[in-house]
Amino acid sequence: MIDHLDIHVQYLSRTKFFYTAVLATLGGSLIDESKTSLTYQTGETTDGYIWFEEGEPYPFHFAFQAKTKAEVDQFYKIALENGGKDNGRPGNRPSDQKYYYAAFIIDPDGYRIEAVCYTGKE
Repeated sequence: MIDHLDIHVQYLSRTKFFYTAVLATLGGSLIDESKTSLTYQTGETTDGYIWFEEGEPYPFHFAFQAKTKAEVDQFYKIALENGGKDNGRPGNRPSDQKYYYAAFIIDPDGYRIEAVCYTGKE
């Protein structure tokens, strides 16, 4: 159900040193790197990942996998009805990944959550 985690960190080089070693013990590996971000695969496929971005730390963001756009839309609607705050209406998002459809919510404790489906898989 968890699609990915997005975590801001102060020092990307320190994060790379730590997580490359630590996640390797669990079968994770660094699969993409830029000047401002690192992406680690956390399972047998790239469907689940952790993305570290250099920047001011904030409560991390996590995304839930949805099977369809309708599930993303329902997630958004129900979240708003149950105390969540809008952080991005359902829709297609520019991304390195084709067919990225997502909705963003801030939960009652201030955490940024997302539901995402990859519409090319419908």
